[in-house]
Amino acid sequence: MTRAKVIRYEDNPNLFNVVNEVVIASGLPMPKVAIVNDPAPNAFATGRNPENALIAFTTGLLESMDRDELQGVTAHEMAHVANRDTLVSAVAATTAGAIAIVSDMLTRMMFFGGRRDREGGGNPIALVISLIILILAPLAAMMLRSAISRKRESLADATAVSFTRNPAGLRSALEVLASDSTVVQQRSTAVAHIWIESPLDSKSVSKLFSTHPPIAERIAVLKSMESLG
Repeated sequence: MTRAKVIRYEDNPNLFNVVNEVVIASGLPMPKVAIVNDPAPNAFATGRNPENALIAFTTGLLESMDRDELQGVTAHEMAHVANRDTLVSAVAATTAGAIAIVSDMLTRMMFFGGRRDREGGGNPIALVISLIILILAPLAAMMLRSAISRKRESLADATAVSFTRNPAGLRSALEVLASDSTVVQQRSTAVAHIWIESPLDSKSVSKLFSTHPPIAERIAVLKSMESLG
């Protein structure tokens, strides 16, 4: 979906050297490395476990960031691998889907039960309750999934700093992302949560449904880490 293509060491030795530095610092296995041909700066990680991980970078990110910034982004993506966030996201998505299915089943049960009551002269309270469930349950499921995703992004930032001991690198990388208005071409909601910066328009998405914390808040947290260090 992202059109990422796996590359070898010979294709980009400098990138592999940066990834290898983070691999050594984190103690994780070497992931597959991929490139997305896209001018927007962004990156993501995927894989069900550290032994089957892949991290990808857009050409725009590689062109716009210096070595420290690239190391910070790499550490963030490797943090997702270390924290098994692909698995966590899958569980969250499954849970959200289960909530939606259960709410649909309850709605149908209450609707048909309420219709029988109306035919028998009962009141339509069951129908009203079923409509409320129909509306609120999917929203609750989406909010749950988004909240988990935001927490994992914040955790990945913190874990990345523990790998590099350099919060300024990731902070500077996020500032580059914040100042760039371009977004990746593959901006499907199905994969929006895996990018280091959401490709969806943050102005049109409520914070409750956003998959990422506001980038300004992430930068502020990293600045506070710098001052402590």
